[in-house]
Amino acid sequence: MFRIQVNNFEKKDLLMELIDEFLPKSAYELADEFADHTGENDTLISVNKEGCSDINAIKRELYNTLSKYVEETPDWGILTGVRPVKLAGELIEKNGRSIAEKILKTDYFISDEKTKLALDIYEDQIASCGYPEEESVSLYIGIPFCPTRCSYCAFASNQEDYGEVKKYLDALYREIDYVAEEMREAALYPESIYIGGGTPTTLTSEDMTILLKRIADSFDLAKVKEYTVEAGRPDTIDGEKLLAIKECGADRISINPQSMKADTMKLIGRAHEPGDIERAFTEAREMGFKSINMDLIAGLPEETLTDFRDSLKRILEMEPENITVHSLAVKRASRLKEEDPDLYVKQSEEVRKMVKTALSELSEAGYKPYYLYRQKHMAGACENMGYAKPGTEGLYNIRIMDEHQTNIALGAGGISKIYYPNENRLERVANVTNYREYINRIDEMIERKREGVFNAY
Repeated sequence: MFRIQVNNFEKKDLLMELIDEFLPKSAYELADEFADHTGENDTLISVNKEGCSDINAIKRELYNTLSKYVEETPDWGILTGVRPVKLAGELIEKNGRSIAEKILKTDYFISDEKTKLALDIYEDQIASCGYPEEESVSLYIGIPFCPTRCSYCAFASNQEDYGEVKKYLDALYREIDYVAEEMREAALYPESIYIGGGTPTTLTSEDMTILLKRIADSFDLAKVKEYTVEAGRPDTIDGEKLLAIKECGADRISINPQSMKADTMKLIGRAHEPGDIERAFTEAREMGFKSINMDLIAGLPEETLTDFRDSLKRILEMEPENITVHSLAVKRASRLKEEDPDLYVKQSEEVRKMVKTALSELSEAGYKPYYLYRQKHMAGACENMGYAKPGTEGLYNIRIMDEHQTNIALGAGGISKIYYPNENRLERVANVTNYREYINRIDEMIERKREGVFNAY
């Protein structure tokens, strides 16, 4: 057991995020002080003896100390935040690339490889998407329903009968109507639209058509550069739904296998076969969508590097425009957290190999990293990374990770982020996550947006 003492620093949770990248929670205890150190196998670590208040200085001391006990050290150094590319971009804009590179390496201990990756991605984002206009927003609309709940999932993902879905949609339409009217009054327009979940294609073809027409009739789509609908589960996709999506203006969809191994699909709680993925992809391709994204997860239970490479090979054979590679994260609200809270640690070495394999093979196939983000409890202390064929980068993904544009999120669990450019800061305005609460409190959700979002304009 590692017993870690941090002197004169109260915000221990900020330090635990870094310690978690070295050690499973079951292997350490963090406290202000320890009366005894009598355990035969205990290792006592004491940091911040001078009482420093600089969080990064304390993290550097922790990093150097833990590195002596743990053979492999995190490539992202002391950086535990979600958005490494945002930090890289801010440093480039303020200091230029060469100084930004030095800061990331010397102040944050980020490896040469990850430093170059973050800097390159930011510069490529600016080259491909530029900066957002002040009157533009990204628009998110959430459908919190799925056919089944995957074992790794911590999102709003409910399995309910049609009556409940209908009540939810009625409430959502009220929020859509309100937001659209306020955006017109404020002369705001959506630069990108993203319908996510859950699985939006869980809706019936009729309800999908009604929702998409409501969006088209409510918002000015003339300046929309990208319109995405998540169609992640192939067992929810058919030609009628794909046609409805295409005819209402959406030009980008996601079909997300997570793995192409049948046994894994069953293990994580998915009710479809690899062949269903290929069938859904072929239908979408024949429908003429401009861009199709596919997701893989590195480190799923019982999967080996060979399994991951086989899945990647089958996806590359379909030639989607975008491929997103997620590193397994054992999230608090997921079933995996209950089954094995330390799974992300056990999978670390294998996931690092998978992530490196993905970068190598996708680069060779003509894909380029275009955005990345990190989460707590990620296997191998790695990252989630989106790859794209040149010219097909996902605009919405770039904007929400860059956080220099207002994001207005509708539906249960939606978290709007209002950007104040003069102060370079964000204000969060959240809807409730429970869809039943959202239905019952829709007037309150609208009032929250009136006060927290549109009063800003």
